[in-house]
Amino acid sequence: MFGYIIVNKPEMKFKDFDLYQSYYCGLCRTLKEQSGRRGQLTLSYDMTFLVLLLTSLYEPKTQVSCRKCAVHPLEKHPARVNQFTGYGADMNLLLTYYKCLDDWEDERRVTRKVMASSLKKKCRKIAENYPEKASLFRDCLEQLRRCEKKNSRNLDEVSGHFGRMMGEIFAWRKDEWEGDLRRMGFFLGKFIYLMDAYEDVEKDRKTGNYNLFLQESETEEFERKTEAVLSMMMAECSMAFERLPIVENTEILRNILYSGVWCRYEYVKKSRERKVTDV
Repeated sequence: MFGYIIVNKPEMKFKDFDLYQSYYCGLCRTLKEQSGRRGQLTLSYDMTFLVLLLTSLYEPKTQVSCRKCAVHPLEKHPARVNQFTGYGADMNLLLTYYKCLDDWEDERRVTRKVMASSLKKKCRKIAENYPEKASLFRDCLEQLRRCEKKNSRNLDEVSGHFGRMMGEIFAWRKDEWEGDLRRMGFFLGKFIYLMDAYEDVEKDRKTGNYNLFLQESETEEFERKTEAVLSMMMAECSMAFERLPIVENTEILRNILYSGVWCRYEYVKKSRERKVTDV
């Protein structure tokens, strides 16, 4: 349920993409240092966005280093690390851990159980450091499981549970910006959940897995209604973002919010249209 909050690279300046990539590399290295290769496997662009957002808002001291890595073995690449890199890594691991447990309970996916087991010790410590967030994650995933069991078609209810999780992650601390950050995360989380359901609807129909769009996807209005709902989610998210007093990296953040998040949607939509045309 990750990987939708990305940049639209063709629409970015080279220097902006390099800067964005340096935060991604910083998060990757932090995950490796904290949890080894298993931690790196949880790396997501979604948490890179969070690190960049909080860095731009709070402007902490950031360290820049250049190293080679397994992905870039021949050339050194810059990596930016600050207090939010560690926070993003912790939230990334904790969210992945609970999601893996949830997938195991729902679908008995052995790979998810193995991943959760490998992260258990580290995530126990993270949960001790962030007890309120860990408790809310568990509660939201339990509520999601209940929605799935009763085959709920209530879009706001179902996506809202994941939205609450993301809202809690975005609200780094209780201050004057907590409300807008939490609102940003809430609607971004709803967008992620709905986008994931939109992309997987055909696969879930074949496997019999829960998907709140299963019935709607068979109607003529499915594409139009889905795009309208996703647009509303991002409109609310973007309005909350614009209220924040961010000066640095605004072009990168706006590229993601106004353009990047739609790249996967357009790809899925066009792929679906091609299949219909071929038939």
